[in-house]
Amino acid sequence: MLKYIRKVKNYMQNCLKIDNLTVKVGHKTILKDFNLEIKSGEIHVIMGPNGTGKSTLSKVIMGDPAYKIVSGSIYYNDTLLNDLKVNERANLGIFLGMQMPLAIEGVSNADFLRSALHTKIGNEFKLMPFIKEIDKMVDKLHMDPEMIHRGVNDGFSGGERKKNEILQMAILKPDVVLLDEIDSGLDVDSLKLVGENVMDYYNERKPAMLLVTHYHRLLDYIKPDFVHIVRDGHIVKSGDASLAYRVEKEGYDKVIGEDNE
Repeated sequence: MLKYIRKVKNYMQNCLKIDNLTVKVGHKTILKDFNLEIKSGEIHVIMGPNGTGKSTLSKVIMGDPAYKIVSGSIYYNDTLLNDLKVNERANLGIFLGMQMPLAIEGVSNADFLRSALHTKIGNEFKLMPFIKEIDKMVDKLHMDPEMIHRGVNDGFSGGERKKNEILQMAILKPDVVLLDEIDSGLDVDSLKLVGENVMDYYNERKPAMLLVTHYHRLLDYIKPDFVHIVRDGHIVKSGDASLAYRVEKEGYDKVIGEDNE
């Protein structure tokens, strides 16, 4: 009973808060006084035209050094993230599934995940449960079992790389999940597999989740609580899942412009 109470308490406490965030890349301002709060158990979707700051948001939360915070703050619970390194944010339980995952030759998927998980949980790491968990997820994602012994994303197709990101998420069990266009490059069957596995993880762990996407098709499988449209570096309209379907049917200009009529 005590274990259950502690789990519920942690679930209630987790919150990612972005407060008046302005971000530059080089000399260009991408995000402008951006505000968003994501609590555990919430799925938020970010949509918007190209070049409006969607992917910038996920990268700056994760600590990509190419993105400079000019003003504002990012908090995870009571911890200010602004000056933390990527690995420090990851150790707090923040995970980014990348739009274009890189290949790492010479480091196998298994070694990469084993090292990352061992760093996160220390002496609690046990090899056999780790192997069983990987085998289970590889099967669920319909991945070739040989991929776990190959270099990270080395020779993988775009769809295989996206599945590999979901495999990493499932093994590392983050409390904050950022998925940057995880649907791009996926065929219909792979999209369904990825979407269903993301929802399985959500239903099991109830993380704070942020999805960046251009298309409503991902939302056939991942059911958001909130959909936000970003333009000119900040949120201009929010709603429920139906907002994404309206954008698909009517386009951004009409959906955003109706507020000015």
